[in-house]
Amino acid sequence: MKMGLRFGKVAAYAVLIFATLNLFQIRGEIPTTLDEPFDPVTVPLDKSFRGNAIDLPDSDPRVKRTVLGFHPEQISVSLSSTFDSVWISWITGEFQIGENVKPLNPKTVASVVHYGKLRFPMTHKANGESLVYSQLYPFEGLQNYTSGIIHHVRLMGLEPSTLYYYRCGDPSVQAMSDIYYFKTMPISSPKSYPGRIAVIGDLGLTYNSSSTIEHLKRNKPDLILLVGDVCYANLYLTNGTGSDCYSCSFSDTPIHETFQPRWDYWGRFMQPLISKVPIMMVQGNHELEEQAENKTFVSYSSRFAFPSKESGSSSKFYYSFNAGGIHFIVLGGYVAYNRSDDQYKWLEKDLANVDREVTPWLVATWHPPWYTTYKAHYRESECMKVAMEDLLYQYRVDIVFNGHVHAYERSNRVYNYSVDPCGPVYIAIGDGGNREKMAISHADDPDSCPEPSTTPDAIMGGFCAFNFTAGRASGKFCWDQQPDYSAYRESSFGHGILEVKNETHALWTWHRNQDMYNRIGDQIYVVRQPERCPVQSEVSF
Repeated sequence: MKMGLRFGKVAAYAVLIFATLNLFQIRGEIPTTLDEPFDPVTVPLDKSFRGNAIDLPDSDPRVKRTVLGFHPEQISVSLSSTFDSVWISWITGEFQIGENVKPLNPKTVASVVHYGKLRFPMTHKANGESLVYSQLYPFEGLQNYTSGIIHHVRLMGLEPSTLYYYRCGDPSVQAMSDIYYFKTMPISSPKSYPGRIAVIGDLGLTYNSSSTIEHLKRNKPDLILLVGDVCYANLYLTNGTGSDCYSCSFSDTPIHETFQPRWDYWGRFMQPLISKVPIMMVQGNHELEEQAENKTFVSYSSRFAFPSKESGSSSKFYYSFNAGGIHFIVLGGYVAYNRSDDQYKWLEKDLANVDREVTPWLVATWHPPWYTTYKAHYRESECMKVAMEDLLYQYRVDIVFNGHVHAYERSNRVYNYSVDPCGPVYIAIGDGGNREKMAISHADDPDSCPEPSTTPDAIMGGFCAFNFTAGRASGKFCWDQQPDYSAYRESSFGHGILEVKNETHALWTWHRNQDMYNRIGDQIYVVRQPERCPVQSEVSF
């Protein structure tokens, strides 16, 4: 560990700003990004740990329907754009699946939430909206699906860092839920942060997923960020037959089928956690779910509430929100992102409106990673990177979370494939435990570099990944050893916890499923240096 002059200057500066902060006590033996670049580390696959990447069956009591009639189930909490508002979502009524299905009428059940600071009486009431979606296939023999009634209610006028109790449902038909609770985010301020933010990706609904969630619960998060790929309903045919690899097992189907009840199973499995801890969703490729009339992402965009309108976005696939002194930006990897597109224009405006005096930390997330050294999905999202990386660098995004690759990897601070003290730390955490199993091979392993023409993503389109023109990989498509920008990588299932300590220091910890919950797989302090890396809002790339 380097404890030289550079660290001494930073420590002195921190003491001047934070009189109550003992930086050495906070740091202990934990490395910081001030020590970068780190020598690349690859932890070999633990062959004794196979995990259990088998989906929970519909007979598992955790996924079975336990309510009757129009009583609420699959209850969840999500944030609005600011601390004073949250969304409560739930489902009433049963889904239908078969060749001929008749959607329920959303107007038959009201969307009501009673809430307050006390269990009794709950002095506030909010009404919301409801909808039903269908997954329809224009091919004989395939089973169609129509959901239960999905409700979204926005609660407003909430106080920061405050515990609220709530019940949801329709009191007019005596169909109200049990009492649940949530805690609001802290006020947006450089001194206020949620205690722990859990980050998971590519979760699925397997026994591995169950292990991930049990470990996560023990870390008592205040907020959950799921960076795409939720329940993997698209690894199934409509008759409920599943596979680890859809294209391998079902290559002759006329359309990529899904088994939509997996969404309902996932909502029931997650309710004990996300009815109390807010969860924020990110669009993943497994949520595409093509159906009749070329509709896509219908289940994803129907089942969850997103603070799109509150954050000035016209799409559920990209939005922003504050959690104390952190401004989160959620981007859509599977919706247009070039400079002339709405997402880019929205991102540019949102970044320009961030006040780093109020929310010093800027965290971005989307599903497919720009920086991954695994063979799976290597340089797959290069066109998105080409379109947007300069903008994120210009506004000094601090941390980026991605999924998609079923392994864990953390970068040094990086920009344009070079270690850069002002670039973000990129963390790929697609290791939630889904049934497609872990990614193991690296693009820099012998004879593992993929053919460039095979790398573009079919959904994202375009080809932008050319041979490198500088550095040790100049003239090549892949490195012949672990790249300098890759600090740590490991093929294990797990989850991460982000703890922002103050306006310059955030502790990132990654936990493996095979370890005891209080063991640490990877840990680092991400340190902001706003004087060294000022926002370049007037710079044009």
